[in-house]
Amino acid sequence: MMDAAALHKRLTVLTDRHHVVGASLALAVGEDTTLTATGVLNLRTGAPVTSDSVFQIGSITKVWTATLAMQLVDEGRLDLDAPVSTYLPDFRVRDEQITTGVTTRHLLNHTSGIAGDFFADTGRGDDAVARYVTQMADLPASHPLGETQSYSNSGFVVLGRLVEVLRGDTWDAVLRERLLDPLGLSRAGTLPEQALLWGSAVGHFGAEVTDQWGLPRAIGPAGLIHARATDLITFARMHLADGVGPSGARVLSAEAARAMREPQASLLEPWTTGSHVGLGWMLNDWGRPVFGHDGQTLGQTAYLCVVPGAVPVAVALLTNGNDSHQLYEDLFGELLAEHAGVTMPAPLQPPTQPIPQGSADIVGTYDRALMSFDVHDRGGELVLIARPSGVLATSLGTDRLEAPLVPFAPESYLTRVPGRPGWLPVVYYRLADGTDYLRVGDQAARRAAGPPS
Repeated sequence: MMDAAALHKRLTVLTDRHHVVGASLALAVGEDTTLTATGVLNLRTGAPVTSDSVFQIGSITKVWTATLAMQLVDEGRLDLDAPVSTYLPDFRVRDEQITTGVTTRHLLNHTSGIAGDFFADTGRGDDAVARYVTQMADLPASHPLGETQSYSNSGFVVLGRLVEVLRGDTWDAVLRERLLDPLGLSRAGTLPEQALLWGSAVGHFGAEVTDQWGLPRAIGPAGLIHARATDLITFARMHLADGVGPSGARVLSAEAARAMREPQASLLEPWTTGSHVGLGWMLNDWGRPVFGHDGQTLGQTAYLCVVPGAVPVAVALLTNGNDSHQLYEDLFGELLAEHAGVTMPAPLQPPTQPIPQGSADIVGTYDRALMSFDVHDRGGELVLIARPSGVLATSLGTDRLEAPLVPFAPESYLTRVPGRPGWLPVVYYRLADGTDYLRVGDQAARRAAGPPS
C-alpha cells in the first residue's frame, strides 16, 4: 500500500504549487486503497478538506448515467440501436434526421450531432429533465448524425430522460436505487440539500468563491453527482469487476460492463480526453489500456483514471478549483508510473522546429452552442478569437478570449487561454459533405457563412 503520509505530502506540495484551493485523492492498487486530502473546502470559512468531504464530480456523472442505461439494455428494455423516438415519441431537435434517427448508442459515444452546451434552467421540480428535453425542440445540430464526434452534455440529459421514462421515476431516484445504494454510497447524491448534510466543497475561480454551487437540476444526468474520491473508486472497482459490486451482488452484466470499455468512435484529437470513446467511458492506450473520465463544473474539477490488469490501479482526484489540470498531470503522471507502469503523454508543447501552417482555408467564423470562434490571418500569423456566452462565459470569467494559433501537426494547432497555463489543441477538418469544422475543447464548431467578424 502507498504510504499515506508520503501521499499526503506530495498532494499538498502539488496543490500549493498549482494554486488549487482544496483536493481529495484516492489511490487504489489491487485491493488496497489509500486516501488523503489537503486544503480547504471554502476560502470564506477555512473548513478543511477531509477524505469524507464531498465534491461535485461534474461530467464523470455521465458514466453513471451510461451505466443506468446499460442496466436497461441488460433487461431487454432498451435497444442501443433503436431510435430514441421509440421510447420518447415527443423528442425533437431542429434537425429532422437527428430527431428521427438518433439512437442511444449515438448519445453514449457523442456522435449524435446534438449541440452540446444547452444549460436551460427548468426549475427544481421532478419534471426538470422532462421539461429540459421539451425545450430542446429548437436546438441546432453541431454536425450531421453520426458523421463525426462532438462532446454533448445535452445528449446525456436525453439519456437521463430515457432512464426516467423506462423506469417510471426521476433520474435522481433511479440513480439512488440502482447504483448509489447497491454500491453503499450513502454520502453521494445529486442535490445541494443532500450535499449540505456532509462536508461539501464549494467552487472557486482562482481565489474567488463561486456565487453558484451547481448547475440547474435538469443537467443532472450530464454532471450533477457529488461524491467522495473513495466513492469514485468504489464505482471504478465495480466496472473492473465487470459489474459486480462490493457486496458481491451483480449491478451490471459482465457483457455490458465490457461493452462500455470497447471503442465506439475515434477522437479527431487524441491529446486531451482520450483516443477513443466507449459507451460512456473515455479510452486511451498508454502502453496499457486505460479508461476514465474527467469532470468540470462551476469552480470544481474532477479526474478518474483506471488501469485494468492483474493488479488494477485506479486514481480519483476531486478539487474545488476551476483550473487544476497541471495538478492532475503531475500527480497522475507520478502515481500511474509508479503503481501501474504507465507513462502518461507529456503535456502538449509547440514543436521545437517550425512546421507548415496548414490550410489557409481555416480562416473564418465557426459556431456552436454558447461559443463562436473567429480565425484571423494577421500577416501570416493565425489568431483565434473565442466568444463564449451564458454559463461558458461565467465559467471562463470573460466573454472574449484572443490567442495565437501555433501550428502543431497537420491541420492541428495549439493555443492558450490567457491567464491559464498549458496548451489547448485546435483541429481544422472537413466532412465528406464539404462542410468545414473547428474542434476546440472536444466539441465541433461548424463554419458559418461569411468572413470572420
